[in-house]
Amino acid sequence: MLAVNVILLVVGLGLLVKGSDLFVMSSSSIAKRLGISEFVIGLTLVSIGTSVPELASSLTASFQGASGIVIGNIVGSNIANVGLIVGTAALLSRVKTEEQMLKRDGYIMFFASALFYIFALDLRISRLEASIFLLLYIAYILFLLDKVQKHKEEIYFKDFLNYFFKFEYLFDLKAKIETGIKGRMEINGILEGKEKEEEENETGAEIENKAENKAENKIKNEIEYGIENGKENGKEFEIESEIEVKTYGKGSIYADLVKLLASGAAIIIGASYFINQSIFFARLLEVPETLIGMSLVAVGTSLPELMVTVSAARSGFANIALGNAIGSNITNIFLILGCAGLAYPLPITELSVYFITPFMLIISSLLLLFIWTGWEIKRFEGLFLILIYAGFMLQVFRMS
Repeated sequence: MLAVNVILLVVGLGLLVKGSDLFVMSSSSIAKRLGISEFVIGLTLVSIGTSVPELASSLTASFQGASGIVIGNIVGSNIANVGLIVGTAALLSRVKTEEQMLKRDGYIMFFASALFYIFALDLRISRLEASIFLLLYIAYILFLLDKVQKHKEEIYFKDFLNYFFKFEYLFDLKAKIETGIKGRMEINGILEGKEKEEEENETGAEIENKAENKAENKIKNEIEYGIENGKENGKEFEIESEIEVKTYGKGSIYADLVKLLASGAAIIIGASYFINQSIFFARLLEVPETLIGMSLVAVGTSLPELMVTVSAARSGFANIALGNAIGSNITNIFLILGCAGLAYPLPITELSVYFITPFMLIISSLLLLFIWTGWEIKRFEGLFLILIYAGFMLQVFRMS
């Protein structure tokens, strides 16, 4: 009987992780085919791509009232991202850092962790506090897409706070949406006008040839329009990639829809099996749900990132792991905790408030210190992060 539970746990994790990967890929492809702007795709899909397993498992646990697993998953994932993932990357290869990484994203990560700790002091995350997290996440994404791209070397943490408290992100969001709609209307208007004028002078074979080349002409016009407007904003576009996106076969979008539905079902089923079995083992072993969330759920949903980290470090791109860890920690608190808390207010245990969350702040501070010292994370620092992560997990098991 126990073997069946183990199998269901592993199957659920596999469906959750693989389904999340396929979901992001297929939904991004569909969005591009439908002409949705890169801004919207980046805001809704790409930015949360690596956090879909954590998001799905946390929402499932939240709806089932397993708040301990939600908190354990989020805090445990953040600690694992620093102690396990960054530590492993640094142990395999030196991780180069830069001042911008510390003074902007690093400080925002610490701010998110500190804000979570302040909200958790009353042993509860309310819907209002969850809404604040979500608002901060939206502001953070818009801040990266707008302000940071225009002033790459001059934007820091204090600028993000000003951006948030002055509600600039609301104006930027409105401008992005209006620009995207206007651009699509102009493209369609130009194309329809040209087609109407040409069709009046075409008959017979000319109409047949026109029909065959209609899709290609539309592609070229859209690309030319995108390049012209992209240059005005100081950006360049890859023509080859745009052509590749637009020239898929007619049936391909249906294949993407099938993949999207299948991956969505896999995520739902996988998250359900994974969380249900996690709760089962928590009760069987008589350990708090928070501990299961920190260990089994957090490490399980972080396995894909760990594999990517090992591969990147061996290829000489260990710094990718650092950027992914910092971004993931911000997303885990602002987005995932925000969504889970909005779905259902989350009670928090004293163990989380007085021991686990303070350790998250400590290990986050250590990461920022290691980034600052010599602007690289050395191998012995990576080993130290792994050792204190292992010691911390051991202590949590003993206390539980």
